[in-house]
Amino acid sequence: MKTKLILQASIFVPLLLLLVISKAQSVKLPNAFAHNDYRHKRPLLDALENGFTYVEADIYLRGNKLIVSHILPILKKNRTLEELYFKPLLDYIKDKNSEQHIRTHITLMIDIKSNAHKTFAALAVLLEKYKAIISTYEDGKVYLRDVTIVITGHKPLFLFQNNLCRNVFLDEDLQMVGQQMEMSNNPIASCKYSRILKWKGRGAISVAEREILKAYVDKAHKNGFKVRLWASPERKTVWDELLKCNVDLINTNKLEKLRDFLVSEKLSLTELELLPTVIENDFPAMILNK
Repeated sequence: MKTKLILQASIFVPLLLLLVISKAQSVKLPNAFAHNDYRHKRPLLDALENGFTYVEADIYLRGNKLIVSHILPILKKNRTLEELYFKPLLDYIKDKNSEQHIRTHITLMIDIKSNAHKTFAALAVLLEKYKAIISTYEDGKVYLRDVTIVITGHKPLFLFQNNLCRNVFLDEDLQMVGQQMEMSNNPIASCKYSRILKWKGRGAISVAEREILKAYVDKAHKNGFKVRLWASPERKTVWDELLKCNVDLINTNKLEKLRDFLVSEKLSLTELELLPTVIENDFPAMILNK
């Protein structure tokens, strides 16, 4: 009987994991961050269908348009932030009947590449148009809606320091956490991988480097930040070490590779968060005290 149960489990568990992987849109991967998401065949949608809830888009202001691009845009005038992200996000949230839809919270990180204040002024108009689905911060409370906007790159710090921005949050500098006055409502602290670690994933990471990383992570967590290291090597050995050191967000350009790693190699069946497939259309706000 015992042998029979073991055989049944050995067959059932891999099959269930395979089913979870093939239906990744039904699983939330809380550690998955889609870096330069717009470079994928279907910006936003590919990430969401692979279980990602953190996506990033770079933007430039050209004329009165916010163009999604990593470098100075010349021939990409129709690839606007609204067309690639905000309209699809709104459709995605409203579509109660879609089998691919999941009830989850999405963080859109926007990397401003052009002038901070001029670009944000144009972005503010767009955010007002979609305010029903966007998280806000007022009177010490975060009103968590379907989408949270986090600004990185060229940040309009003056507006934040004077408490003029209430519908976006800042990506803090991980290396500066605890050394400057951070905005207490900001959710993420980021840093380029190579500024902290030289290890590329070959061989074992040194004890010294592991301790350095853990120190940064611990300090960030004590101050209420999730940790993200961008431009990290796209290696399973690196991802494994980052998770062991409690790094919250694994930055990747390889959606399926990271999805498969997190599901089949890192997450047990009890750790996977299987989510319902329906979301309400009235955009309720969850209130968090900060």
